[in-house]
Amino acid sequence: MKLKFLPVATSLVALTLLTACGTETVKKDVVEPVVEAVSLNNVDLYEVHHEGRIYIFDDRDVYKEFLTVGETSYRKVRIGEGPKGETIVFGLTNEDKKKQSGIASVDMYDGKLEGADAFYGEMRVEGRIYVFGSLEEMANARLVGEVPLRYTDIGAGPEGETVVYALNSSNKKVKPEAMIALFKKMNDM
Repeated sequence: MKLKFLPVATSLVALTLLTACGTETVKKDVVEPVVEAVSLNNVDLYEVHHEGRIYIFDDRDVYKEFLTVGETSYRKVRIGEGPKGETIVFGLTNEDKKKQSGIASVDMYDGKLEGADAFYGEMRVEGRIYVFGSLEEMANARLVGEVPLRYTDIGAGPEGETVVYALNSSNKKVKPEAMIALFKKMNDM
């Protein structure tokens, strides 16, 4: 009688292990993209063009500190490597200061890291703030010097700056309410 139950018991144990593995795989697939996006730090990017330099940040707090103080505590500098020969200054976090690679702002600027699907970007140039919903649109604006499809909101910035929202062919005829709300939230307005 024990021999009859042994194959059934063995099958149940094997089925339980396979089910557990299958459940773990499903849970892992759901959790991995969220963890990966956080670890990649490719959700946002900030850029300030000032006095022949382009300052680039992947950390909102470092960016806000720069806007207040005008400098960054830690930086990686590339002299003359901007699209028009500008010096590029990557503002770094304390965690990134010792890294030689794997810095999100550097990798996104260099095209080695794509922006997340829910990307947010700000670029401050000549008294204007440009807001982007994709890294590709932000990179194109940097090279061209303008945003071809846009919604402009004069005087809507935190200090009365003109805010330009980058649009694309899919949303060019609609006021970008979600982007406006996100910009206001990000800038405590």
